[in-house]
Amino acid sequence: MRRFSKLEVAEFYRRLSASRPIPQTELEFINPFTLLVAVVLSAQATDIGVNRATPALFDLANSPGKMLALGEERVAQLVRTIGLYRTKARNIIALSRMLIEEHGSTVPRDREALEKLPGVGRKTANVVLNVAFGEPTIAVDTHIFRVGNRTGIAPGKTPLAVEQGLEAVTPARYKHGAHHWLILHGRYVCKARKPDCPVCAVADLCRYGAKTAPAEMIAARAQAITAEPLVEAKRERPSGGRKKPSPASRERGDRPR
Repeated sequence: MRRFSKLEVAEFYRRLSASRPIPQTELEFINPFTLLVAVVLSAQATDIGVNRATPALFDLANSPGKMLALGEERVAQLVRTIGLYRTKARNIIALSRMLIEEHGSTVPRDREALEKLPGVGRKTANVVLNVAFGEPTIAVDTHIFRVGNRTGIAPGKTPLAVEQGLEAVTPARYKHGAHHWLILHGRYVCKARKPDCPVCAVADLCRYGAKTAPAEMIAARAQAITAEPLVEAKRERPSGGRKKPSPASRERGDRPR
């Protein structure tokens, strides 16, 4: 698979950013703590499903102390429509207790500290750092893992490999929003079963070999939205400092100096 050039990567993100000018999570939250809880609940669940369950939960408990006071059973009942709800309720109570005892009831702005919380892995920590604290982290979920490999922008055998690949190629100006652009692109366009190539803004850049749109359609769409040429202009080879004689000088028999 041919690697993306720097120009192609920049154009890839330019188009995704143009399609969604305000990159933001679809999870609903009130503060860093409720964001953390929402992301923990979203594991192997949809954001829509989480958003249906959390308003009642967050009305009662929007801080670690209130969540701990609510208790595991009550939390479980409030989020029972979400998959693995009992395990997640147990983790939410445990992480609330740890936040109180070790972090003064505040969500730490540190990946290592976040990953020590029950139910929090690297992906969850990256989401919290990005959304709550504005850190330029890229959290790789199933959607971003698919987009990274299918398009070829950052192929990798593991989520960590894809994350590191994206970190390496993503221009600094796009890093803060990259997570959101990629996950939303994977969720609504570059879908798992059948990618929607006819409406994809980056189909001509994508390395996927089984596109669902004719090559002519993809090329026409690319021509309409491409900002600038994606191939760097070739530089002329130096002539060794010797000037090519003009026709007039050749007639005079002058030699080039």
